[in-house]
Amino acid sequence: MSRDQNALLARLPRTDRARLLSGCEGVHLSLSQVLWDAGDRQASVLFPVDGFVSQVVQLPGHVGTVEVGMVGREGLVGAALALGVPIAPVGAVVQGAGLAWRLDAHRFELELQASEALRGLVQRYLYVTLVQWGTASACRSFHSLQERLARWLLMSQDRAHADEFRVTHEFMGLMLGVRREGVTVAAGELQSAGVIRYHRGVVRVCDRLALESRACACFAADGEVYRASLGPGRERRPRSKGGLRR
Repeated sequence: MSRDQNALLARLPRTDRARLLSGCEGVHLSLSQVLWDAGDRQASVLFPVDGFVSQVVQLPGHVGTVEVGMVGREGLVGAALALGVPIAPVGAVVQGAGLAWRLDAHRFELELQASEALRGLVQRYLYVTLVQWGTASACRSFHSLQERLARWLLMSQDRAHADEFRVTHEFMGLMLGVRREGVTVAAGELQSAGVIRYHRGVVRVCDRLALESRACACFAADGEVYRASLGPGRERRPRSKGGLRR
């Protein structure tokens, strides 16, 4: 596993990065794996390399969860540990299988004390996370299901680093907080327009430009706050019809 494939780790000075990685363990994230639930004591943090994770909340008295954020190689899963509270504020579920660096919570705290660069980086990333969680909350109130679905598919594609990724209508419904039938209709409209193709649990983005045009403004806003706070790092691909060049 490349040691520089996580954008946050790549931003650290070489000596700080080497010291932090010496305490990390390479792990495989399995599709739909529950890393922890909101309210759990958090034992570690994760720096995704090519897997990605949904951050989810569940309201008391309600069945299922709703996604408030998504983390891939641009970020850090469990960053709230840096606030000194060992209790997870949101749950974490693997949306895209892949590899990650796992660092024990105690070692993470020691690294924060030892590295001014890591502290500053994590603080800025926490700011980005809070802004994006707030955007996700407002998005559910003001934007249509198709706009939100298009945004979610773009977020997933960016973190999967591929035109195709595995996901079911049921999972998309859970993440968007809507019934599966609603996702089926919205996804069907995108497929009929030639924007995506969906078959047996696999989504393929066929026309990135068209998908971006159908997404709400929250997608672009998320990218802007990340770049303004941390610089380039979401690794967006060239916008091209009929698939994205790699």
